[in-house]
Amino acid sequence: MQGQIFKIHSDFYYVKSVDGNVFECKLREVLKKQNQRVLTGDFVEFDQTGAIFNVLERKNSLPRPAVSNIDLVVVVSSLLEPKLDFVQLNRYLTFLKYYKIDALLCFNKEDLLKTPDFSLEARKILSIYRPLGYKILFTSAKENQGFCDFKKEIKGKTIALCGLSGVGKSSVINALNPELNIKTSRVSSYTKRGRHTTRHCEILDFGDFQIVDTPGFSNLKFDFILPRDLDSLFEDISEFAGECKYSDCLHIEGDEHSGGCAVLKNLSKIEPTRYKSYLEFLQEARDYKQKVTYGGIKEEETKKYTHGRQRAKISRIKRENSRNTAKQKIRDLYKTAEDNDEY
Repeated sequence: MQGQIFKIHSDFYYVKSVDGNVFECKLREVLKKQNQRVLTGDFVEFDQTGAIFNVLERKNSLPRPAVSNIDLVVVVSSLLEPKLDFVQLNRYLTFLKYYKIDALLCFNKEDLLKTPDFSLEARKILSIYRPLGYKILFTSAKENQGFCDFKKEIKGKTIALCGLSGVGKSSVINALNPELNIKTSRVSSYTKRGRHTTRHCEILDFGDFQIVDTPGFSNLKFDFILPRDLDSLFEDISEFAGECKYSDCLHIEGDEHSGGCAVLKNLSKIEPTRYKSYLEFLQEARDYKQKVTYGGIKEEETKKYTHGRQRAKISRIKRENSRNTAKQKIRDLYKTAEDNDEY
């Protein structure tokens, strides 16, 4: 049978089959031995005993939040409680750009800023992100405002919500369907941050669309990308990067190539919080490069896809000791002996 995993809890995988039935499943041992990471959103094959034995090829996937086969990620932020962090917002957007997944910006808790300050903040957000091609929505889950446009943008799609804890992701879902009554919590008056109320990823079916409810997270780092590839993830920086004198220019003051850097010459045209974000992520990428160069962290793949089906991939060590390899060694010895007239 085939179906989609809509929830993972402990070692149990809850699968909705193509005919709408729900099954509580476990992973077959072969998948565990392959270190196969099975995600919420995966389409899988399973047998009558509820054992998942194959993960079908994914359209896309994200490591954080750990989901797959999604059409859109809604980045939920708040303008107040907690206060909007532009670097963190850019972190999410750059991360999604790397994985080639579309993003929609949702700014929740609009009801907290019914002042001229709100208009000023909203204009700043629009001036930065609308020219970059992002769609932007302002919502208030408390007053149920802005959700008609929200539903239009996500109709017919499977989406994921991401954002810091306390920005109102669970409240947004409750506003879309009050019957779900997902647990929410207040922002701490001491830390000015929220607490995790979502403990696991789960696909919620709304009829016209599906939402993957995910835990909040803030520990995302660019420890998976090389420095020279980072500027391509910033549209407003890559616009000028192609004019740099040196192809390996990293667009930072004091660098050996900074004299011929077109980005630095046009820095006044780039929003400061965007360039600040770039510099922070660049340092993380440089740390990653050093780790790759001197740490030898490359891992060998343990699986492969053939005709849409996942197969075990024999490791290099086992492949060297395989039967075919042993036969080839015998043939080589025979040929060597024949060449040396030892036969």
